[in-house]
Amino acid sequence: MSTATSEQPKFGPRQGQKPEGGHATQVLKTQRNDFWQKGPLLTLLGFGAFVVYVHLRAFMGMDYYAAPYLSPFYSPLVYANPEYYAGSPTFHALLGNLPAGALSFWEQMVAWMPLALPLSPAFFILIFPASFRGTCYYYRKAYYRSLVGSPAGCTVCPIAQGTYQGETKLLLIQNLHRYAMYGAVAFIFILAYDFWLALWMPMTEAGVPWSAGSGDPTSYQFGIGVGSIMMGLNVLFLGGYTFGCHSWRHMVGGRLNRFANGDESSTGITYAIWKASTWLNERHMPLAWISLFWVMFTDLYVWAACNGWITDYNTWSMATSGQ
Repeated sequence: MSTATSEQPKFGPRQGQKPEGGHATQVLKTQRNDFWQKGPLLTLLGFGAFVVYVHLRAFMGMDYYAAPYLSPFYSPLVYANPEYYAGSPTFHALLGNLPAGALSFWEQMVAWMPLALPLSPAFFILIFPASFRGTCYYYRKAYYRSLVGSPAGCTVCPIAQGTYQGETKLLLIQNLHRYAMYGAVAFIFILAYDFWLALWMPMTEAGVPWSAGSGDPTSYQFGIGVGSIMMGLNVLFLGGYTFGCHSWRHMVGGRLNRFANGDESSTGITYAIWKASTWLNERHMPLAWISLFWVMFTDLYVWAACNGWITDYNTWSMATSGQ
């Protein structure tokens, strides 16, 4: 068995050197005869569609609340600004209306920019899930292959060649994944609370469901609608993806050399949580894509409901129509 010498690169062949094993050395060339481009292509199209949609909705800065549904792109709603954001009720915001001083500041500092843009809460909220997904172990593989083609696939000659440096320089930021996980976990509980609120329709003094311009609600009525179901599934899918994360699995038990009883018959709580996380981790890829698009569909549903493009079938409308 040969050992590496000082002339041999530590991490593989340098640029211009032919790798061992007979692999192709021309960019994106391979001896494979299958349609290996399918995976990177679908990933590129999927990522592209999601990124375009997210930026469209974030720059829009409105139409994100259709009682009792709050879009996950705008949760938690810290400040409301009914003057500029359609469907942004004061009673749903954590700190009430946006301070007048903030509006004056943006009007003076960024007069050339539409006011909704810098004040859109989506820009601040999406930082946390974006950093978590952007540094996710699965997504790294996905966009390394689809966006930069390095490598584009197994045994496919990469676009970027030379000594492999790993994630030690510019991509050192990927190590933030374990810290971004804490923010992602917090958002699961925030969205779960939004789902709970989605079961309580704000009602006006006249006893009808709240609508924009109705003032603050006087009561809340329990019920369920299609939007409630979508928001509940959103929490389920995002939770499955988040709690199947490699960093979460390591934190809850993967770091241990042994569990409570030291074998697989252990019934300790740590072992049970680790086993559940392992089950989710084995399905990390499909959960990553399902949760990615479901959160987009949930926002699209709220957006459509705000504009009257769809009818939200729910128990509240059935109750009021029967009065």
